[in-house]
Amino acid sequence: MAKRGKATGLAVINSRATGIDIGSRFHVVDVPAEMNDEPVQTFQAFTGDLHRTADWLKAVGVTTVVLEFTGVYWVPVYEVLWRTRLATRTCLPFLLTSRPT
Repeated sequence: MAKRGKATGLAVINSRATGIDIGSRFHVVDVPAEMNDEPVQTFQAFTGDLHRTADWLKAVGVTTVVLEFTGVYWVPVYEVLWRTRLATRTCLPFLLTSRPT
């Protein structure tokens, strides 16, 4: 049996970036583990909850947010985050796969 080399991950390009899994009723936010004791948070999709999401992201030090967009549910999230001056990007989910370099 051949030995495997040490597993390596993808290079970190922006250590203050995070992604949000957008849903119709709730959104799941995952920040780097070193930024918070509870790095995965779930927020409801109501306007007040979107503002709480933005406040939490800023409080833990996030500067860039990536949203998947596969419908219309990302639009209010994008607008709230953009208005709070977080760098907000959108992408198609199938583009978020790990690829060897």
